[in-house]
Amino acid sequence: METIAKNLINIKLSSIVAAIFIIGFGFYLNTISQITGLIWIFSVLAGITLQRSRLCFASSFRDLFLFGSTKTLKAILIGLMISSLGFVLVMRSIVLDPTIGSIPSDPYILPFGISTVIGGLLFGFGMVISGGCVSGSLYRIGEGYIASLVTIIGVLIGLTILSLTWNWWWDNLISNEPKLWLPQILDIGYLGAFLITLLIGGAVFIGLTFFEHKSGYKEYKFTQKETQFESLIEKLMSPLYVIFKLPWNITLGAIIIGFISMFLLLIAKPFGVTGELFASSNRILDLIGIAPINKGLNELGGCVANASSNSSYISNSFAATWGIIPGSFWLHHLQVNLK
Repeated sequence: METIAKNLINIKLSSIVAAIFIIGFGFYLNTISQITGLIWIFSVLAGITLQRSRLCFASSFRDLFLFGSTKTLKAILIGLMISSLGFVLVMRSIVLDPTIGSIPSDPYILPFGISTVIGGLLFGFGMVISGGCVSGSLYRIGEGYIASLVTIIGVLIGLTILSLTWNWWWDNLISNEPKLWLPQILDIGYLGAFLITLLIGGAVFIGLTFFEHKSGYKEYKFTQKETQFESLIEKLMSPLYVIFKLPWNITLGAIIIGFISMFLLLIAKPFGVTGELFASSNRILDLIGIAPINKGLNELGGCVANASSNSSYISNSFAATWGIIPGSFWLHHLQVNLK
């Protein structure tokens, strides 16, 4: 192996510019609000994680039904089950006893009913047609995929239509549907809800494994020649090779995203991007003078409420959503060559 004294790290100019932008814009957001600046950091980390692990909800279902592969879906499932323990601890700090307390407003505890089924079907159709979920499209924009940019434009158009028709959906469906919070159902508390989550997750995991076995899917792995680190400098810099060159385990990526969402819930709201895009569509309607007054948005949890509360372009949800793109862009363009 050649020494790396002359060319240890080959960094593209674009990655340097991206790093300067991430840091500089982070400092700017910090002058507006320290929480907003912190959310920006977590969003950039989410973009890095999504880009390196190739985590995408759309691909998890696509691979399941088209190829019989359950790898991505099981990774997401494991990530959800592991991060659920962290969410239990966070939620307990918000509502000590869920059996007698009110439903917290910030987490994703939303009305469940016909609107959920309709929304899920439309979201599924959209994922298949566009080839990616919303967060997956955002990190692919950072990689330069024009199709993903078109996808986000399509999402904004769809959310604009939703905004114009939202009051009908609210009056006829959503406002009449109950909010179901597992710890409060049958007074089972956080422990009971966590155990049920594990049982359901475990059952689904077993079912997916059985489905993959029956489908006859086999994963073929292409092994690469293992990189040898000989000199002291190479060994010291080897972690950079692992971070910037080697793909991350998708299960690890799902766990990291879960804990990022948990930390964001601690300081503001759980991780989510659709609410900011909804707010962006409302701002577009406001610019042309036809923005409606959407009923009930401030009564909903998660990032959805951001569509009603964000009059400012620079907000917590702005930082949580758009930080994904520069995070993905930076790591995609950063090249570390260990000779």
